[in-house]
Amino acid sequence: MATNGTTTKPPPMPSPLRNSKFLQSNMRILVTGGAGFIGSHLVDRLMQNEKNEVIVADNYFTGSKDNLKKWIGHPRFELIRHDVTEPLMVEVDQIYHLACPASPIFYKYNPVKTIKTNVIGTLNMLGLAKRVGARVLLTSTSEVYGDPLVHPQTESYWGNVNPIGVRSCYDEGKRVAETLMFDYHRQHRIEIRIARIFNTYGPRMNIDDGRVVSNFIAQALRGEALTVQKPGTQTRSFCYVSDMVDGLMRLMEGDQTGPINIGNPGEFTMVELAETVKELIKPDAEIKMVENTPDDPKQRKPDISKAKEVLGWEPKVKLREGLPLMEEDFRLRLGVLKK
Repeated sequence: MATNGTTTKPPPMPSPLRNSKFLQSNMRILVTGGAGFIGSHLVDRLMQNEKNEVIVADNYFTGSKDNLKKWIGHPRFELIRHDVTEPLMVEVDQIYHLACPASPIFYKYNPVKTIKTNVIGTLNMLGLAKRVGARVLLTSTSEVYGDPLVHPQTESYWGNVNPIGVRSCYDEGKRVAETLMFDYHRQHRIEIRIARIFNTYGPRMNIDDGRVVSNFIAQALRGEALTVQKPGTQTRSFCYVSDMVDGLMRLMEGDQTGPINIGNPGEFTMVELAETVKELIKPDAEIKMVENTPDDPKQRKPDISKAKEVLGWEPKVKLREGLPLMEEDFRLRLGVLKK
């Protein structure tokens, strides 16, 4: 397969059992960050296939065992407490590399840890993929586009990123991770896949993770004012987690390296989102404007033409359908009954 001027060949088979005439072995899949929000939903989907064995590696910095409790003890499931900044020796066929704090509250709390996870963690996963012949998928981010000067953002846009800001550990960390992926692909012929994921929401998000959808829902359920960062006209696009998982799996199973934008092109201002949450959850909630954080992108909307064309993927769940599902999950965890 030719990609970006290079020719790749199939990687070595991880196990002689792949070519066995009498025994078809299971697909062994490693999910780093699999105890997190998106990772645990991905594990749920992968475990539905009886031919998959799933190994999760997570250090629980932002993830939780609770998200995986229904699989603990299952014969096709294994959970390892592991930090990806340390090498991991396992025999696998596919690697979904999701491990990294993705919320500003967490990645600003420990920026050095965040960039180590992005750079050393990705190096370790690529080293593992090289050793065992696994295909590796990186969940990169729309943050690689920074505060974009192009709207909507296509995969060919190189971005507008501050390399020394408070968000740079995440933005630049993911940009380096993408560089490493392509260098290993060109130099060592590793099979790679890169997804640039845009804002995602749904059940199992950390309630106090500082991201706007979870903030608004938690504030509405607690009877607090919905705090919109000024000016309120900045836009985001929100993809429901089941659509995101479907996109990631299609990318892994397809023959495109990417990068490919995976997100919902429906665009909302922060004030519009606050009004929608208010209408659906707490009609008498107050909306309060607060100061903004540095380097907050003014607009964010994926161009998903490539995902539609090469993956046959586009999101199905609308924001007004997804928010009540997330509200129900938050009510259960906060112990707030519906009136």
